[in-house]
Amino acid sequence: MLPLNGIRIISIEQYGAGPFASLYLADMGAEVIKIETPGSGDNSRQSGPYFLGENDSHFFQTFNRSKKSLSLNLKADDGQSILRELVRTADAVMNNLRGDKPSELGLTYEALSDIKQSIICLHLSGYGRLGPRAARPAYDYLMQAEAGFMSVTGEPDGPASRTGFSIIDYLSGITAAFSVTAAMLGAARSGKGCDVDVSLYDVAMHQLTYPAAWYLNEGTSIKRRPRSGHPAVVPCEIIPTADGQIFIMCILPKFWEELCKEAGLPELPENPKFKTPSLRYQNREALMKILDSAFLEGSTNEWMLRLAGKVPAAPILSLGEALDNPYARETGVIETIDHPQKPEGFAVVASPIRLDGLRLKGRTAPSLGENTDEILIQLGYDTEAIRKFRAGGII
Repeated sequence: MLPLNGIRIISIEQYGAGPFASLYLADMGAEVIKIETPGSGDNSRQSGPYFLGENDSHFFQTFNRSKKSLSLNLKADDGQSILRELVRTADAVMNNLRGDKPSELGLTYEALSDIKQSIICLHLSGYGRLGPRAARPAYDYLMQAEAGFMSVTGEPDGPASRTGFSIIDYLSGITAAFSVTAAMLGAARSGKGCDVDVSLYDVAMHQLTYPAAWYLNEGTSIKRRPRSGHPAVVPCEIIPTADGQIFIMCILPKFWEELCKEAGLPELPENPKFKTPSLRYQNREALMKILDSAFLEGSTNEWMLRLAGKVPAAPILSLGEALDNPYARETGVIETIDHPQKPEGFAVVASPIRLDGLRLKGRTAPSLGENTDEILIQLGYDTEAIRKFRAGGII
């Protein structure tokens, strides 16, 4: 029995952040009904370069496993009528539309509370539903640029850089999933729902955490550090080995001491230049020359075996190496789901959540409108009504 079994979520979503949010809910057992525009659907169905037949792609499967698809034109009166009937059976309505769209499409608590007072309306947008930017389109990379992420990513003498993944989309999705779940719990207790707003901009700014506190209170702005180093701790950065690179994190004094011991430098912690965290930070260049010389004597694998369980360390792997890592396979990080276009199975990264020690399992993402008839019949529409809806482009 999954925790969200019996919960019905209506999601008007597309592309990344919104589908990533509802993916967590679907994995936890919620029935997620993904509303898609008839004929075209979520535009990520057409996101290449790898496709799985008509109107499906690797990208779409990544974010939409274990959901249902209802094709429905929300701009038509009949579409709105069907939506309202569906809301009667639902616990939450989610969307990741532009901030000015939820009101236009009747997706707010004000528009839906007369149908069901306990309904939760989650709005995930670029800049929120209020203010001068509500109608602006927004994407992850823009948030990384404006929230300062790019300014602190990369080498000090290099250009500003984004992270390799759409991290703001994903963090916003997780924030939205938590928010809507918490709001549903509150509604179950009080009987009253509400609007919940999450914006990519707010989430990006929230991730500035302690560097924001440093700047706001002390006027100190962190800068890019060599080798992706920590803003205040040394050594906490990339170190080259004989055949690659390794990331070391000596956050605590005991890790620093163990590192020196394993590197054959047991006297280094007592060196007057490196005796305290602040001295190691001030004398980083001299310290790293010593450590580099030691680490170049061994391979990445040798160092990982030597440091395992003593010093926090990780090899720097390519994307392929990370996915082929035996540890990832042993722990079930990769799973295979059924897909008609992939007889051998479609491999995906599994849910990070375990219940009672068992990792949550996913199902293939739906084809466009796959569950439309099933859902409409549940709502009480007969085959003739469904035929008329389809002929009129409503579904």
